[in-house]
Parts: sequence; structure tokens; C-alpha cells
Amino acid sequence: MTVYTPRHAARVLLVDADGRVLLFAGFDPARPEHRYWFTPGGGLDPDESPAAGAARELAEETGLRLTPAELGEPVWRETVEYPFDGVWYRQEQEFFLVRVPSWEVDTAGFNDIEQASVTGHRWWSAAELAASDEVYYPRELLAILSRVATPGDSAGATVAETTGANAPAGGSSAADAAGDRVGGAPC
Repeated sequence: MTVYTPRHAARVLLVDADGRVLLFAGFDPARPEHRYWFTPGGGLDPDESPAAGAARELAEETGLRLTPAELGEPVWRETVEYPFDGVWYRQEQEFFLVRVPSWEVDTAGFNDIEQASVTGHRWWSAAELAASDEVYYPRELLAILSRVATPGDSAGATVAETTGANAPAGGSSAADAAGDRVGGAPC
């Protein structure tokens, strides 16, 4: 019987003016061959709200600084079960949508786990994700983006000017039988 460590997390769908979403490339240290792409975000601190955690993680992982209020309401929720570095997690996570004209990603705020297990980042279009053989999480990302990230809709936060260090440059899921359901690294 698998024993799960409960965890709460907040993640961000960071979408630029071209409709591309930012994803990080990473791997599980206990299974280095298991490589995948995932959204910015991570575990909540004790007594931290999902919006506050999402804002903190966004600043740490991308350099983009927003207040929790600027994130608005979550656009999607899920529960995932996954292994990371030899530990099984059952993670409840909420996703926030943030639009930017563009953004120069600054990963200087990565913690030790992120520095060791994140190998890069990239802005992905929906067409690139659909055509790719790469693994990305959440697996429902394309459906989520098609529902919430349509240009001109009112869901999520739109960032015209930022206060960060960088200025802009212009459902429920269970573990797969194979045990490779991540839904986001514990970073």
C-alpha cells in the first residue's frame, strides 16, 4: 500500500501576448530518466493561502512580482498523486492565470531542489504542445488553456506593468498505473 504525504500547492499559468505558456523542464532526482515540463508554482507554506503561495512562487521562479490580489481567483483545481525523489505525494493544487505582454524569466530565486532538478524553461504555443512528444503537466493543460486563456476574455490577471526586478520586454486526477503522474514538481 502506498503511503502518501499530503501537500497543498499553487501553480501559475503564465501566458504571454502570443498565447504561449511558460513551462519549466525538470526531472525527478530519484528517476532522472523521467523528464517533463511543468508550470511555475509549488508547495504552500503553513497557513499560506493559495494566492499568496502562487505569488511567492511566481516571484521566486520567474522574477515576476504580483500581489495575491492581482492573481484573482483560481481558474482550475486538481488533486494529483505522484512520486518525487522517493516520496509519494497527494497534492491538492490550484492554478491561477496571469497574462503578460512578454517576460524575461529570472530564475535567481530557485531553491536548492529547483536548482538541482530544473534544467530550463520555454514558452510553448498550444500548437507546439499538441504536436510534441514531450511529457508536460498538468496533462489537461491544453484543455485548460483553451478554456481560460483566450485573448480578450476576463479570466485571470493581466499584467500591463510590473513591479518585479524585470520589466516586460514587449478536475481531479489519480496516479497513472505507470507511476509517472506528476502534476507539478514539489518545487
